[in-house]
Amino acid sequence: MRIAIANWNRRRIGGIESYLSALIPELSQLGHDVAFYSEFDEPEQRAQIQLPENSPAWCAAEIGTEPSLSALRDWRPDIVYCHKTSNPDLERRLIDIAPSVFFAHDHDGTCISGSRTLKFPNIESCHRIFGRQCLLQYFPRRCGGLNPATMLKSYRDQSQRLENMKAYRAILTHSDYMLDKLQKHGLTGYRAYKNGSRSPTITSREKNSLARDQKNRAVTLVFAGRFEYLKGAHLLIDALPEAQKALGRPVRAILAGDGREREALKQRAARIRNDQIEIDFPGWLEEEALGHLFATCDLLVVPSLWPEPFGLIGVEAGSLGVPVAAFDVGGIRDWLSDGVNGFLAPSNPPTSKGLAEAIAKCVVDAGTQAQLQTGALELAERFSMHNHLAALLDVFSSVTGRNFAAAEATSATA
Repeated sequence: MRIAIANWNRRRIGGIESYLSALIPELSQLGHDVAFYSEFDEPEQRAQIQLPENSPAWCAAEIGTEPSLSALRDWRPDIVYCHKTSNPDLERRLIDIAPSVFFAHDHDGTCISGSRTLKFPNIESCHRIFGRQCLLQYFPRRCGGLNPATMLKSYRDQSQRLENMKAYRAILTHSDYMLDKLQKHGLTGYRAYKNGSRSPTITSREKNSLARDQKNRAVTLVFAGRFEYLKGAHLLIDALPEAQKALGRPVRAILAGDGREREALKQRAARIRNDQIEIDFPGWLEEEALGHLFATCDLLVVPSLWPEPFGLIGVEAGSLGVPVAAFDVGGIRDWLSDGVNGFLAPSNPPTSKGLAEAIAKCVVDAGTQAQLQTGALELAERFSMHNHLAALLDVFSSVTGRNFAAAEATSATA
């Protein structure tokens, strides 16, 4: 089958691009022809999503919107597999090229700001159905900024995205939480698990031994993601003193990522550093370096304040036997089971105290840590690429009317 994958960017910016980087070689290995359409291919310092040899790629920013769409149309894809686009008009034109399937990675099309988060008077998830009533709440509940022009543009764009979603032959998503939101907006959601996990570089047995043999060593916590307010890295920093006190051991926090909050976070960290609390900012890490970090840490912390549609980073860490502490928001419950592969912190409202307690529960002793590591590996297996491919190709089969998915998916690697 000729599968055209469309995404706003070809560079590895976040979870969507990590997923595509893992999926594309698997599709190629199964004998499918893959092409890639993007709006942008930047910034240069981020790695590109690698494509199989001889796979065509078109970037609208480089060759123009009309020539890029014409080239994609001439390639004659059997299906267009769409992800995130920044331009709703362009998305609609992509849908018209061939039977199209959409993967809902975020809240675009069902929320005026795309964050589904109310910021005033307290931070909390929004459960409203997207519509005109969102205009009335936008300023009082701080859904977005304070610019009326931005509010109206966001409303128009998200309204168009919702109409676009109704034009897809199928919509996929990755959590019960997202499935519920799609259905409440009158959309059909096919649930398809995904995982862009890396090959483990340290076994569960080795990690358990490490925990037993070094009882007094510093506990290593990792945050990996964008430095944006709703990603909650500031609450992780604020939680460190209480977590260290509860554990009675030194704590080292590694905040891997980049974003507009970086300098503010570094200043916040400087105020609490001491001989028992170390905080490092290694910058944005590519796949190999991030995999090594996961393989050698004790715990991943996902302090997101907004309702994460899924939180792929937790599954990636789990595939290496790394437990997770996270706020109980959005789709995180789909892969984080309290007391099995980590612990959840209350999210109404999210506080540094609640996060510190969840962190301490995860690494309070070697026995608990070992149990959670085993649970992390077992739960991550549910989200293997093998399982995702089987579900994805079954949807593609139903959309195109070609019965090939089941036989081909069985040969996919996990």
